[in-house]
Amino acid sequence: MAMARQVLCVCALLSVPLARSQPIRYSVAEEADSGSLVGNLAQDAALPPAQLSARRARLLAEDGRQHFRLDRASGRLVVADRLDREQLCAQSDTCTLAFELLLADPLQFFRVEVALHDINDHSPVFPAEGVTFKIPETSEPGSRFPLEGARDLDIGSNSVQTYSISPKNQYFSVSYGSRSNDDKYVELVLEKPLDREEQAEIKFSLTAVDGGSPPRSGTTQIHIIILDANDNSPVFTQEVYLARILENTPEGSVVLTVLATDQDEGINGDIYYQFSEAVDQSDSAFEIDPMSGEIKLTKPLDFEAAETHELRVRARDGGGLSAICKVLVEVLDVNDNAPELVVSSFSSPLPENSAPGTVVALFTVRDRDAGANGKVSCALDDQLVFSLRPAYKNYYELVTVSALDREETAQYIVTVTAADAGSPPLTSSHTFTVAISDINDNAPVFNQSSYTMYVRENNVPSVLVGAVSAADADVGLNAKVTYSLSAGQAAERPWCSCLSVNSESGQVFVLRALDYEQLRQSEVVVSASDAGSPPLRANVTVRLLVLDENDNAPLVLYPAPDSGPASSELVPVSAEAGYLVSKVVAVDADSGQNSWLSYHLLRATDPGLFAVAAQSGEVRLRRPVTDRDSVKHKLVVLVRDNGRPPLSATAALSALLLKDFSDLRRPHGSPATDDQPGSLTTYLILALVSVSLLFLASTAAFVARRLCKRKELKAAHVLDGADNLPSGLAEAAAAGTLPHPYCYEISLTTGSGNSEFKFLKPFGPSLTPQPWAMAGGPSEEQVFPCVPVPTEDVTPDDAGTVSAEQFNRLSFN
Repeated sequence: MAMARQVLCVCALLSVPLARSQPIRYSVAEEADSGSLVGNLAQDAALPPAQLSARRARLLAEDGRQHFRLDRASGRLVVADRLDREQLCAQSDTCTLAFELLLADPLQFFRVEVALHDINDHSPVFPAEGVTFKIPETSEPGSRFPLEGARDLDIGSNSVQTYSISPKNQYFSVSYGSRSNDDKYVELVLEKPLDREEQAEIKFSLTAVDGGSPPRSGTTQIHIIILDANDNSPVFTQEVYLARILENTPEGSVVLTVLATDQDEGINGDIYYQFSEAVDQSDSAFEIDPMSGEIKLTKPLDFEAAETHELRVRARDGGGLSAICKVLVEVLDVNDNAPELVVSSFSSPLPENSAPGTVVALFTVRDRDAGANGKVSCALDDQLVFSLRPAYKNYYELVTVSALDREETAQYIVTVTAADAGSPPLTSSHTFTVAISDINDNAPVFNQSSYTMYVRENNVPSVLVGAVSAADADVGLNAKVTYSLSAGQAAERPWCSCLSVNSESGQVFVLRALDYEQLRQSEVVVSASDAGSPPLRANVTVRLLVLDENDNAPLVLYPAPDSGPASSELVPVSAEAGYLVSKVVAVDADSGQNSWLSYHLLRATDPGLFAVAAQSGEVRLRRPVTDRDSVKHKLVVLVRDNGRPPLSATAALSALLLKDFSDLRRPHGSPATDDQPGSLTTYLILALVSVSLLFLASTAAFVARRLCKRKELKAAHVLDGADNLPSGLAEAAAAGTLPHPYCYEISLTTGSGNSEFKFLKPFGPSLTPQPWAMAGGPSEEQVFPCVPVPTEDVTPDDAGTVSAEQFNRLSFN
């Protein structure tokens, strides 16, 4: 993995355009005003000025300070702020400010060097305003007395060039120059012997003049005190002392010891050491023992602040003679500075569709230490998405190496670690938080592959039947989903314009009432679209199922209800029980249990003779035909569905009981057919009259008794029903002319709300009194033998029983 990264970094470095091999050089005088022209950088770099703005040109200084400013419009390089050569380069012979011109897209560097020329803006300054010399009168002519030379911050011809004495005197002259090691000196030279008795003190001014135009000067006062008989000055063992010390040496450590000797004796031979007045004692990191000459540290040294320290030590004897030596302290570097990482540019957020190789950040690393301690290498933590690519010198680029996906990772924390080559190595790290910005690369996704919704027919318009929901993995507008009905529908799919979808919530509405029998299902395509640019969409199929309601009554197909008079079914009198008389055929337009049909015998001339199959509608004989059965029978069959509430229809049938099918050809008015029913009718009339009288008497007694006991009479409904009988049937019942198959039994139980109406089997005429009549009154169950046939749609149970509530709703023919 490391080898692969090295190969990748080398390839990336080779792909960067080469920087200009020779730097672009300019020169400018110090103290130039802000905005002063240095040169046309665009022209000298052979770049059109328009590219400076297009390629985001900027200046990168090594020390991080911007001394110059680039005008991108014209390509001119101008001074950004006042330049002080002495502050920037101190006493260096040359002062060059170097920086890089950085251009992007593609990355390109130009090194620019600006030489700062010195002007004569500083006057020579002596270390002290006055210098006192105590000189023995025995000093020989030609004796030299060293002076601290004047200091001029300017260099070259603008530095100190000459010294002069004023007023001139006959005893001293000034001598100045440079020694072989380029060490300048200034000395007073005794021109003639001194005579203390003639002149004890001599005062004059020493003037230093530089070579500027106009020249500047500085003056110090010289005070000569003439002493007696100290004719030997101290002498150092070395003119220059050199010491090397580590920058982490603790305070109080001895740096070195200077030593001077004096051949005089006594007080004239006692030597005292001190730093030259040129050294600022308040800011010095050194101190000297005046007796021993030991130089010690007073505060820690910093190699990065100053690599060498130059000191001057004066040795003075008791007679006032002195000597000066130079002490050079060289500070040795230790690895005490961690690398520094300075970010030049950083792009965040980064679009998730950025191509591999996109530059995320440009930064530089540096270490203030020297040698191996200042060599810095950079590395990334475990990363599969980003890598480092060397750009130029100590510049690095943080680039992408693989595709980005915001939905997988919305933010990356990238840590760059810089380590130097010291022992032990020091490291520093910088964390880049790279946010990934969203693009519209994800279409909405429905939470179901398809939707099935239900609505009952005959629904209320604009009824809500369900909702679709889609989610988008993007964010912001790219994730805002709106819903609509797709314009395209497959030709084979049932579709109607009755559906609508809410664009915001996805709720699906049925706009109008539906009819299951016309439309049982419909399919539409709902589209979910996000608000990205361009928008992405997804489709889903919504299937609407219409649920059936029981809104269609059964339709009788046979016998046809509108075919005129019903045709009679022929039944031989020899037919046995179970004989198929006919079959009622009906259909229901509803579906499911709403279309399940059941068949019931509602009315019949003789209910005990016929039976209807509840499931098939087949009309069969319940028992064999007897001689007492009527020839012609009428039946009403109730067809009822299984809905809630159920709907029903009726079918009318007629049946003829024939001994021989040749009877169909016999005339209806023949004497043979008229005599037989006549004799039977006489007997029936007598029986019915007797039964009717007995029935009326029993009914009157029962009503009187019930009215006395309680006012709530359950049988009142029966009497009211009897009052509503058609006049013909009432008279027939009173006259006893109603045939016996039309008789029914009504059972009323006192104190019970569940009185029953029972269909009884036909019974023959009998005048025998009933047991309850013999006992002198009706019992709790009373029998009403001849009640007209009900015409209301009433369905008896298997025992032929109808509840009292159903009976109260009956109407009679």
